[in-house]
Amino acid sequence: MSKFPRSYQRFMNDHPKVWQAYETLGAAAAEAGPLDAKVRELVKLGMAAANQSESAVISHTHRALEIGTTVEEIEQAILLGITTIGFPATMAALSWSHAAQEEHKP
Repeated sequence: MSKFPRSYQRFMNDHPKVWQAYETLGAAAAEAGPLDAKVRELVKLGMAAANQSESAVISHTHRALEIGTTVEEIEQAILLGITTIGFPATMAALSWSHAAQEEHKP
């Protein structure tokens, strides 16, 4: 991702070895199966929404957009959770994703 949240940047600077291990673990998980990058980002976006993690929803929205995922695909990934995580959590995740989409526009 081209722009990490400030908290991530600080963590990267304060704990570079831990950050590198985290990045290596993430890469290993990504390579462990047949899912392509778009599907992986949409899955992570759904998990972030379910966890009600604003920063993760924003991060994975940006990441998904950077690899060519459409706004419609992003929104469906979040909307699919409405019967699992509930209406309020879904609406919150959509609002965070919409804000990220606005930030992402050139």
